[in-house]
Amino acid sequence: MAKTVLVFDFGISSAGVTLCRFDGSVISLEEIHRFANVPVMEDGHLRWDTDELYEQLKIGISFGVFNGGFDAISIDAWGVDFGLIDKSGQLIEKPVHYAEEIPQGVMEDVFRRIPGQELFGQSGVLPQSINTLFRLAALSVSGGNTLFRAEKMLMIPDFFAYLLTGEYRSEYTAATTTQLIEHRSRGWNIRLIEALGLPKRIFCPIIRPGEVYGELKYELAEEFRCEQVPVIACASHDTASSALAVPSDGEQFAFVSCGAWIRLGAQLVRSVMTEQVMEAGFTNEGGSGDCSLLMKNMTGLRLIRECRRYYNDHGGDYSYSDLERAAAAERFGSFIDPDDPTFYAEEDMPLRIAEYCRRTGQAVPESVGEVMSCIYRSLACAIAVGLEDVERLTGCTYDTLYITGGGARDALLCGMTASAAGRRVVAGPSEAAALGNGIASLIALGEIKDAAQARRIIIESGFTKEYEPTDPEKWSAESARYKDLIGRNGV
Repeated sequence: MAKTVLVFDFGISSAGVTLCRFDGSVISLEEIHRFANVPVMEDGHLRWDTDELYEQLKIGISFGVFNGGFDAISIDAWGVDFGLIDKSGQLIEKPVHYAEEIPQGVMEDVFRRIPGQELFGQSGVLPQSINTLFRLAALSVSGGNTLFRAEKMLMIPDFFAYLLTGEYRSEYTAATTTQLIEHRSRGWNIRLIEALGLPKRIFCPIIRPGEVYGELKYELAEEFRCEQVPVIACASHDTASSALAVPSDGEQFAFVSCGAWIRLGAQLVRSVMTEQVMEAGFTNEGGSGDCSLLMKNMTGLRLIRECRRYYNDHGGDYSYSDLERAAAAERFGSFIDPDDPTFYAEEDMPLRIAEYCRRTGQAVPESVGEVMSCIYRSLACAIAVGLEDVERLTGCTYDTLYITGGGARDALLCGMTASAAGRRVVAGPSEAAALGNGIASLIALGEIKDAAQARRIIIESGFTKEYEPTDPEKWSAESARYKDLIGRNGV
């Protein structure tokens, strides 16, 4: 009989509820609900509106029942953010948004006790202010009695699983984003936790993808008139779920999770802990099974999104397809560095791009097509340079680059990336996090043997499209000019 998983994929701007079905040979996805994830200002802090998200989660369950039911529930979300639960089992306060800056001096205070290189060596995670470790350290210094009142800390997917089951668990892949997991033991780094003065009681037992948080609470099953199905832990950090859905024929591969932001890297058998990794801005995160993900954050399709918003706010009526066609029709020659601080802000993006080109002595894009051509070619070259970094840091050569997420639907970007990188690109699936989420549960249910079989099924289910590099001489020259711009020639 076919099995169905009710998948919740919480993104930083919206969330989707999907029925992931497997009939024994083909996997299919049916999105049945989508809702906005809008942070709120509360008590002077930017917070995630978990009350609203939980109400939407319950609506998603009701829609799942209405659309034929399901055999399990599974949840993935973004990393680093967390909720604190008190002794009565209630959320003390809504989770603080990762974009809110921690108090000045917190990172320096942590580094005085544990140098950044040592933190990286213990966890494999790049020390960054958004990491859970530093948010907890800030609470211990200036959070009043919040940590004293806390009984448990739950990452975002663990928190929603707790609301459904009443069970306190920490799923491994999400936990690695805290920088408090010791990479050798793959458990909580108790010595580090003690050194930071954090209460050990708040750290829950770690479970791995495929293990079960618990069953859906009886009262919720009664409310929705469904069975007390298992709530299964997927690779609950959305990047790890995306990696599980990469249609590779091997255990190690290079991939790009391409949305508003790009996460570029490789799935490896073990973490890479060298000083060069840290200097290059890469981080090691947990993946499904026993693998590790070497990843780097980069600016992605938000550049296109913000240009579209600007043009449409100023009298235009452009779809994303319109902008893609405009870019394809141009051969404009200037580049931007997508990760330049100029582009951190979102307003007036075409003007920011023009100013960057003017400041760097390049031709200034004027038309919509020229601006979009500049963005597309710059993103393709940035991904290609990032792939070179991955190969340098891992000592591996990758003849194929896998692109998942929204960018997998963009044929122009995928084709340009293949040419800029000089290798085959396999695009798809576009909803990789939701698909990888469902796959983990289907493996846990015994419907799919393992990740290798799941990836074969993904290919056979028609989720992929291939792109081969073209115009090697032209793109070699383009790449050299891009590297000159960002100061990477000779590296």
